[in-house]
Amino acid sequence: MVCVTTPATFNQALRTVRRPDPVAVGTIVWLGSEVMFFAGLFAIYFTLRSTSPGLWAEMTQHLNVPYAAVNTIILVLSSVTCQMGVFAAERFQPYTTRTPKYRWGMVQWFFLTFAMGAVFVSGQVWEYAQLSTEGMPIYANAYASAFYLTTGFHALHVTGGLVAFLLVIGRAYAVKNFGRKEMTTSIVVSYYWHFVDVVWIALFLVIYFLK
Repeated sequence: MVCVTTPATFNQALRTVRRPDPVAVGTIVWLGSEVMFFAGLFAIYFTLRSTSPGLWAEMTQHLNVPYAAVNTIILVLSSVTCQMGVFAAERFQPYTTRTPKYRWGMVQWFFLTFAMGAVFVSGQVWEYAQLSTEGMPIYANAYASAFYLTTGFHALHVTGGLVAFLLVIGRAYAVKNFGRKEMTTSIVVSYYWHFVDVVWIALFLVIYFLK
């Protein structure tokens, strides 16, 4: 028996092939370039540290490790709440439902993630102010420059993530029907947020523990 493929069946087969979302693929490629950017910052930090070990030993005494650890925990937990928001988006549930059971929607989880991220950035700004009053402004020496450069660029990336959360939340309110495009957008934002979390964990270990 010969199976004849007609144009209609061929087009149907093409429609059933699952292709990766171009937005998600583009985001992953872009995050790859961001990895190289932060790798360069790490290289600068380690190069300056290798040339001035005595300065590093002296200046790291100014760091408030317990405070930074609490701030780090807040950011890590925000990654958990972000993923909970993604799970809600994958259920196409933008808002909180009370039936059949009470369950937060994507908007509520992303609002919580935004708040935790804002607390993290505010905590970093407060830490900068404290270090500056203790005689470590950005222009003080090589260590201060490396510290503010690496952590400051990360803070800018976190701020960009906060703006992205507001845009996703605003889009959820703007559309009449929460569909696949909105779900994909929330997933893409979560990729970025998880990325900045992982980068900060690496920065935290390098700066606050590898003294």
